[in-house]
Amino acid sequence: MLSKTTLPPYTRLLAKLLAQRLKEPRRFIQVVTGPRQVGKTTLVRQVLATSDMAFQYASADEPTLRGRQWIEEQWDAARLLQRPEGAKGAVLALDEVQKIGGWSEVVKRLWDEDSATGCNLKVVLLGSAPLLIQRGLTESLAGRFEIMHLPHWTFSEMSSCFGWDLDTYLFFGGYPGAASLITDPQRWSCYILDALIETTISRDVLLLTRVDKPALLRRLFDLACSYSGQILSYTKMLGQLQDAGNTTTLAHYLDLLAGAGMVMGIQKYSGSTVRRRGSSPKLQVLNTALMTAQLGLSMDEARSDRAFWGRLIESAVGSHLANAQNASTCKVFYWREGNREVDFVVQAGRALTAIEVKSGRVRGTLAGMDAFSAAFKPTRKLLVGGDGIPIGEFLEEPIEHWVGE
Repeated sequence: MLSKTTLPPYTRLLAKLLAQRLKEPRRFIQVVTGPRQVGKTTLVRQVLATSDMAFQYASADEPTLRGRQWIEEQWDAARLLQRPEGAKGAVLALDEVQKIGGWSEVVKRLWDEDSATGCNLKVVLLGSAPLLIQRGLTESLAGRFEIMHLPHWTFSEMSSCFGWDLDTYLFFGGYPGAASLITDPQRWSCYILDALIETTISRDVLLLTRVDKPALLRRLFDLACSYSGQILSYTKMLGQLQDAGNTTTLAHYLDLLAGAGMVMGIQKYSGSTVRRRGSSPKLQVLNTALMTAQLGLSMDEARSDRAFWGRLIESAVGSHLANAQNASTCKVFYWREGNREVDFVVQAGRALTAIEVKSGRVRGTLAGMDAFSAAFKPTRKLLVGGDGIPIGEFLEEPIEHWVGE
């Protein structure tokens, strides 16, 4: 459990923002989303504990024991907590709400009932499956919610809270709940595999979404971790996976894994939305711990493997960018034409930034910065690593620092 003193600045900022919104007149449902073990529950509990409003907190983390009636029961209990004068109201916080079938329709009905009667009940919803939360919000709660997204922890956050250096962060990634276990790498690895990877796949994806080929989804996750930082067509993926599925199924499963905050497929930048969607994805983990936990290597062994360590560096840069995209800071792409490639293309408002990563890994493609610049005229061109911006310095700063206009 994270304490108040170990929450990083970004999470503390969101806690302050949530506290401010709960003090405002009742307008929107506050929705806190993000992957498992990034501090969502800690954030909300601390805000509630320091608030002068009465509150009801409950978790639906045991889906077999919860149903729509449970939401109604928690809602009624929170209504009873309101002070007679109703000036400050009360707060209802429902954790892992996406695990209840039809949750959004129930929330909509109860919220609208309170709006009609003038009931001053504030509502906070938490969920570790952002894709499923978003689906419920857009289907039933349009115009009634605001979202706060907590991404995986960055290098600066793990450094400030746990004193990690760059190599430690590259190898152990950004899971704060596992930070105390790194002195016992085998125990750390088991925690990542069992408590995070397996729990996320089995409880946040397979249990809540129709997946006709669960074994294929699991193998796709393993493949994405093994090939993180590499461009791989769906056809080649099917060949690697040795499955009779189709590219549409793979694309859907990759979206599910991205929605759970695990891995994603970065699309090619072309200036055309249609062409982007049809491109081969660049596989990308959202936390480098997902790459290293499955290998059984020590940090020294991983560091001595130049090719692997280079991919780890590139994946750390990619995850830094991808997590910023999940927080709606920017949009992230790659670019390749022939054998020329730009590692990352970042779109933030009207600004277009091309990023090349020098990790020491021998590559089969040529740097394509000049060709990309001639075709798209980016606002900014960055070299990260080598004789450019140091890797640690790039990871320490928020993406806005590098890609703004």
